[in-house]
Amino acid sequence: MKRILSLLIVIVCIGQSAGAYTERDLLQKSADTQKLREILIPNQAWVSYPDYTDRAGWDKLLGKWKTEYIAQGEKYLDYQWLHINATEYLAFERTGDRDGMQVPWYKNEGAFCSLLMAELAEGKGRFLDQIINGVFYYGEMTTWSLSAHVVMQPSGRALPVLGVDVFDLFAGDVGTIMSWTYHFLHNEFSKVDPEISRRLKYEIKHRVLDSFVNGPKMGWMIERYRPGMQIINWTSWCCKNALACYLLMENDPDRLVKGVYRSMQIMDKYINYFQEDGACEEGPSYWNASPGAMFDFLQFLSDATGGKINIFHEPIIRNMGEYISRAYVGNGWVVNFSDAPTHGGGSPALAYSFGKAVGSDELVSYGAFLAQERGGNAIATGSDITRVLRANKIRDEFEQLPANRILPATAWYPQTELCYMRDTKAGLTLAAKGGYFVGGHYHCDLGSFVLYQNNVPLFIDAGSGTYTRQYFLEEYRYKLRMITSDYHSTPTINGCTQGHGNNYKTAGVSFNAKSRKMDIDLTPAYPAEAMIQQWMRSYAMTAGTLKITDSFKLKEAKTPNEVNFLTWGNVQLVSPGLVSIEVQGESATLTYDAKMFKCEVEQVDMQDPKVGKAWDNSIHRIHLTALSTPLSGKYSFAIKAKK
Repeated sequence: MKRILSLLIVIVCIGQSAGAYTERDLLQKSADTQKLREILIPNQAWVSYPDYTDRAGWDKLLGKWKTEYIAQGEKYLDYQWLHINATEYLAFERTGDRDGMQVPWYKNEGAFCSLLMAELAEGKGRFLDQIINGVFYYGEMTTWSLSAHVVMQPSGRALPVLGVDVFDLFAGDVGTIMSWTYHFLHNEFSKVDPEISRRLKYEIKHRVLDSFVNGPKMGWMIERYRPGMQIINWTSWCCKNALACYLLMENDPDRLVKGVYRSMQIMDKYINYFQEDGACEEGPSYWNASPGAMFDFLQFLSDATGGKINIFHEPIIRNMGEYISRAYVGNGWVVNFSDAPTHGGGSPALAYSFGKAVGSDELVSYGAFLAQERGGNAIATGSDITRVLRANKIRDEFEQLPANRILPATAWYPQTELCYMRDTKAGLTLAAKGGYFVGGHYHCDLGSFVLYQNNVPLFIDAGSGTYTRQYFLEEYRYKLRMITSDYHSTPTINGCTQGHGNNYKTAGVSFNAKSRKMDIDLTPAYPAEAMIQQWMRSYAMTAGTLKITDSFKLKEAKTPNEVNFLTWGNVQLVSPGLVSIEVQGESATLTYDAKMFKCEVEQVDMQDPKVGKAWDNSIHRIHLTALSTPLSGKYSFAIKAKK
């Protein structure tokens, strides 16, 4: 019963892709198991942070943030650890709900990390009892995995099975938090009772270390790559945590080498999967968890080998880092194709550290710019203790950087078929995509675009809906408005919207940086019933105007073609051929040939509260219906910024 749930999650991790898998194997070429045995620094001597008892060291590391860490921890001195009922796990398969289980889970994790950082900051043992309570709370949990992922266990059910450790994203997160806790505090625990340290080490060993090497083979481990598989953030995220736990907890040389090398093999497959252009297929909201997690992994590996395994000089690693700089528009807005939220941009300290490692002035400047835009370099908090510690380490040098953002006027990702163009004089930023359909987090949006004016979106992608079990079920997902092509800025041809599946893609995309023009062949993005001989869409940006052209030849013209534009705010049909858009003080006009199209402006309910809230419940679709049914022709549209 419910085996479909297990299959569902695997599909999310490993869908279909048109991407090219290249066997670079950069990490395995850097060291085999014998060399790894020789260069791994034993017994955590590679850790550069102070020991718990080095009070001067912690005062220097945490600096001005010390008192704030203590204050945050004090909020949890009387914290009551939240119990998660069995029915909250069962809710995932009964109704698709995840929040009933996840909300208390996240609150407990946040409390634990705040207590840990407070104790490291103060060093007086005042928070130790509550941390011990947390250690035993996690030790008594049947699983460290979320209900949405527990279904990957052999039973396929959402209720955790005792003794089956599902190594998902969050089990790995808890493992890393507990590993840092053990590293810093195990001696203090033993002063209270040696059983605390013994229990903590036991839980990490069987839930993470043994599970990684000997446990159930999870999809993200990519035991054998097959053409068409999609490798996503699970692989880098989980690998990062597996490596952290091995480096912090395992002192047996044989087991250490086995675990570390296995993580290198898996991470190589993740890097192999990425296109050479470095774009993150899942969108900018996954950069922290995908390329960002890869950076954490590579930094761990470099630190633990004294720099002897270091691939930061490789162009693909740099490209993967710089992607987030180009995808960030400003004022919190990001280019949100696929299942990306409207806001994000990553961690400023992570971007800076990544940029420094790969030698990218653009990425370094982006980190400094992002920190200033968010009101300064705020205290590093959160459940990723690795990043919290690193942010403290680089705080002083980071704060001295000028916030002068370095950003190219155009950026072209030829393999991923993604293009950015900026007109700084008019304040316009365009992102347009060709691409391919890979399932998982993808939408039917080939050939679509988003346009921003002075960092305010005018033409939009509705973005991600609320994650539930149903959201990823094929029979449900591809009926959702925020997923289908007729609610993106794309054409509907002969009554047909774009298909979903690995057969649907573009037939070719090109970009000319000099003329600032992108051409996309959308022919194979539609089913055969669309009767397309060829459909070409082009985007050209000149002097404050975006020109969009659809040139087409059809085998048969059955119904009038339709062209859609998705926007929000105050949208008005001013007169035939002219639509005005006004949002947050910015405005633009869309012009079209009134002799060729009938125009309707309709307010759209995306039928998802998350999407509605993101756009102030003011999404509009400009729906153009052709007045004739020619076999061939050209449609021209112009979007002009208004000052």
